[in-house]
Amino acid sequence: MKGIILAAGAGSRLYPASLPISKILLPVYDKPMIYYPITTLLLAGIKDILIITSPNDLENFKRVLGDGSEIGVKFSYAVQEVPRGIAESFLIAEDFIQNEPVALILGDNIFHGFGFSSMLQEVGKRTFGATVFGYLVQDPQRFGVVEFDKNNKAVSIEEKPQNPKSNYAVTGLYFYDNNVVEYAKTLKPSARGELEITDLNKIYLEKNKLNVEILGRGFAWLDTGTFESLLQAANFVQSMEINTGMKIASIEEVACRMGYISKEKLIELSKKYKQNGYGTYLEKVVQII
Repeated sequence: MKGIILAAGAGSRLYPASLPISKILLPVYDKPMIYYPITTLLLAGIKDILIITSPNDLENFKRVLGDGSEIGVKFSYAVQEVPRGIAESFLIAEDFIQNEPVALILGDNIFHGFGFSSMLQEVGKRTFGATVFGYLVQDPQRFGVVEFDKNNKAVSIEEKPQNPKSNYAVTGLYFYDNNVVEYAKTLKPSARGELEITDLNKIYLEKNKLNVEILGRGFAWLDTGTFESLLQAANFVQSMEINTGMKIASIEEVACRMGYISKEKLIELSKKYKQNGYGTYLEKVVQII
């Protein structure tokens, strides 16, 4: 399975903080924001990842992440010249996807919860249809909203409805079979001129090929697109890391736990951060992996 991180967009809701650099490279507590979606894909067992960014930010992403070989994975890069919607990712990534299934995650989405890795790996084994993740929210008008019947089967999806049929938002993490590119090619721009991911999900729903996994109590889903939500995410990560002594979204640690790199390589990587607590943490975590 391939993985895509959509890290383009102007990030105008975070101006002026995101004027000099992509919002996806802004820090969420002690790590760049993009470490969090990378970790989600790594936990799903995905090692071949395409990062789609804007022309102005391409070199910054390459400087921060390189080609991925340092952590035993492969990072490729592509450019979205003008933001034309989430679903355009699959048109940009057509050559990258080829005939494989693919997972897409938005660069400003953070997921955390016990058993999440096992759930992701089970979803990743599916070769038929699509899987999205539903999360209970208080303000569903801001999101794509999924409606369920009495048997908890998805029956409709609406984008930012004025009168939501449920309080379950569709999060920014999506798994698709290898029909996704052909389906994406049939989409028409919405009123706001974008290829909507909700319209793509509707195609799978109409074909009875859409699965919805509910992220229940104990899971956190954070969208860091505003100053308030960015601060909330940083506070959440700080609290969890202080309380547990374990870091969230350390890509080096996760790569080692998943068997992509050795413990010896993890110790070597820790030396890059020998001046701060991140390097000390990597040195210590080797002992418990």
